[in-house]
Amino acid sequence: MSDIARLLKLMRPQAGWMLLSIALSAIATLAHVALMATSGWFITAMAAAGIAGVSMNYFTPAGMIRAFAMVRTAGRYAERLMGHEATLKFVAKLRPWLFSRLEPLAPAALEDARSGDLLTRLRGDIDRLEFAFLRIIQPIVVAVIVLAAGIAFAARYEVAVAIIFALLALGAGVLVPLFIGAVSTPAARRVSANTAEFNSLLVDHLEGRAELDIYDPDHRHRGAVLATSEALIDDEQKIARLTGLASASVGLATHIGLIVVIGFGGASVAAGTLAGPDLVMLALLGLALFEAVGPLPLAMQSLPLVLASARRIFALADRPAPVEAPDTMTWAEGSEMGGGVVSVRVPDQGDLVFDRVSYTYPGATRPALSGISLTLSPGKRLAVVGPSGSGKSSLVSLALRYRAASHGSIRFGGLPAEACDLDTWRAKIAVLAQSDHLFSASIADNLRLADRNISREQMVEACKIAGILPFIEAQPQGFDTFVGALGAKVSGGEARRLGLARTLLKDAPVLILDEPTEGLDRQGEGEILQSVLEMTRDRAVLLIAHSRTCLEQMDEIVVLEDGGIAARGAPDAILPLLPATVDRLKA
Repeated sequence: MSDIARLLKLMRPQAGWMLLSIALSAIATLAHVALMATSGWFITAMAAAGIAGVSMNYFTPAGMIRAFAMVRTAGRYAERLMGHEATLKFVAKLRPWLFSRLEPLAPAALEDARSGDLLTRLRGDIDRLEFAFLRIIQPIVVAVIVLAAGIAFAARYEVAVAIIFALLALGAGVLVPLFIGAVSTPAARRVSANTAEFNSLLVDHLEGRAELDIYDPDHRHRGAVLATSEALIDDEQKIARLTGLASASVGLATHIGLIVVIGFGGASVAAGTLAGPDLVMLALLGLALFEAVGPLPLAMQSLPLVLASARRIFALADRPAPVEAPDTMTWAEGSEMGGGVVSVRVPDQGDLVFDRVSYTYPGATRPALSGISLTLSPGKRLAVVGPSGSGKSSLVSLALRYRAASHGSIRFGGLPAEACDLDTWRAKIAVLAQSDHLFSASIADNLRLADRNISREQMVEACKIAGILPFIEAQPQGFDTFVGALGAKVSGGEARRLGLARTLLKDAPVLILDEPTEGLDRQGEGEILQSVLEMTRDRAVLLIAHSRTCLEQMDEIVVLEDGGIAARGAPDAILPLLPATVDRLKA
């Protein structure tokens, strides 16, 4: 399916509003053409009647002029209202539509996408699609309707004049815009691509400005930002010049039409085949008729930009999800069917089991995990250690179903992961990731991401256990303190403690903690982990840590090497084997 066809399909829910807007715009434009033509005829006819000393009925044309003026004014207002209503409804549906397709892709299928590029597609590209109706579809359809009606009306009085109108409209409204569109298409595509690239570079530059000051003394990254900006400006200026040329062509065609109509019509008036007032009417009709042609060059020039944005949006939305939704036929047994969607009964408690699980990344030559078997029961504390690249992050990714296991099975409470929808499965697992994200909001709002209904008392308790409560109480606004973009107003350690508190507040039977005490001394990390384990004594805990103080409090330690289990056992048996490994991990 072409990009245009897909775009029209997405517009289908707003088809009624759009058709109404097109009809109102056509009526308003036709009323304007009729107003100009009738006014010209009426003024000339009155003058001719006065010179000839004859009387004429001026009530009817005067009434028609007033009617056309009111229809034009009301039609313009109503058309703007309906058109923007349709466009805003379309854009309001489009952004959630795209987000609903991005959500199953994250994070595995979006690892190659930069945050600035994703932001551009979610905002800039979608905002540009609002031009699709108001700037492209509606002007083209209205122009066809108005030109067909105007040329047919002109042909009743003078066929040659009608042919002139048709040729000039074809040239100024179709041929010139097509030429301008073809010339500007490469620049329009570069604008779409460079806008995303510029936003990505700018975000990288702002977020990494401290590192760039240290590691980029030659300002190469700033040079790349400026070069992209200059290329973007050059292309936009080229498009603007072409837009001006296209608009000038419409004005030129309008005035050529006026001159030619007067020439042909004057000859017809002299020959007695055309009345003088009719000549003035046709002249003013031609001037008004080209109002419908005016938006066509901009429409044709906007088309490549809109299609480029649509192509970028569809390319993102069409990415295959790394984890498929549950098969409604396979898992129908023991499930409740409603509206074609399977609702699997997932137990509140149970064992999280990895049974001979293996996983190979797409394009990789060797597996990241091979034959992993683990059981996390309620109340069990399991630690996973291993050098970088041993498979720890892959294990967490599979547990959260960011990826699907290549071989083996993952179960919770005896239920295979494939039987659950992603939200139901992930509700059973709370994770403190290595790079936990803080949103540009208050501390309380960030904590409520775990559960919107948590009380202030629960926040206080979790923050106390995470060791961040003294910092919060020292702030003038307490839990209402704004953390800034990406947690810029708190230190790395404070952001880590807030992430831990948020993880503890999620009521999930399985807790996965990746270096929860990073940056603390031995005494501090031991006290915090002991408090965490006490708070979560009824939950299963999977700990990824390198600290002996933390590992000593575990029930079992699993050592990963090259994606496989190299050793496992109680801390007393495993810790003596780890000194070299632990030192290497810390380094």
